[in-house]
Amino acid sequence: MDVKREIEDRVAFIRKVLADSHFKGIVFGNSGGKDSALVGILCKMACPDTVAVIMPCFSQRNYTVDKQDGMELSSKFNIETRVVDLTPVRAQMLSQLEGVAKLNDAAIVNIAPRLRMTTLYAIAAAEGRLVAGTGNRSERFVGYFTKWGDGACDFNPIADLTVGEIYELLEYLGCPRSIIDKAPSASLYDGQTDEKELGITYKDLDRYIAFERMQGKREPRLEKMFNASAHKRKPPVLYRSLDEE
Repeated sequence: MDVKREIEDRVAFIRKVLADSHFKGIVFGNSGGKDSALVGILCKMACPDTVAVIMPCFSQRNYTVDKQDGMELSSKFNIETRVVDLTPVRAQMLSQLEGVAKLNDAAIVNIAPRLRMTTLYAIAAAEGRLVAGTGNRSERFVGYFTKWGDGACDFNPIADLTVGEIYELLEYLGCPRSIIDKAPSASLYDGQTDEKELGITYKDLDRYIAFERMQGKREPRLEKMFNASAHKRKPPVLYRSLDEE
């Protein structure tokens, strides 16, 4: 990877997206993790009017290490940062849903990512900003993101990068070690880590996506995850009348 060229091309991409859309600024969710760190740095390089939003919700890690790491990133790269506490909103939503539907674990843990995206779009609409996405190629492949939550955005400058490539760019850009060295986690609940939940290391997943799959080697479990999450990677299915064909 030509790291310098990759960064320059992505910054140029962001500037073109802004120019084509006629929006003046960018907003992104700063989770204190690797992906949002890279997106934040790239967006700030491309657009001085970039705002980060830290949105703790339920998980204690959101209020401690994640918030601290997010603030450290913003301080180092001079990114304007705001904090919105979504725990009370989540609690109110769960309260309102009592008696309406019996929520399973998947329904409950996906509430926080969707509340975060609602928050980002509210700020974007109020201030004429675009919402930057923070999903990477590895997570997208296995569907490890929330549909209409962290999977929603106006543009995504890192969607083609595997986790290993994300770290390579972060090292070059001088991202805080606290972000690079900690175990990746969506922090949907306390004690959760991405690799534990996925049942595979990102290193092995990246190798499969980048090399083994292209060589015809198929891992049944990963292919099942890929196929089961296909709906997440597709746009909504729209009705089309015959005269539109």
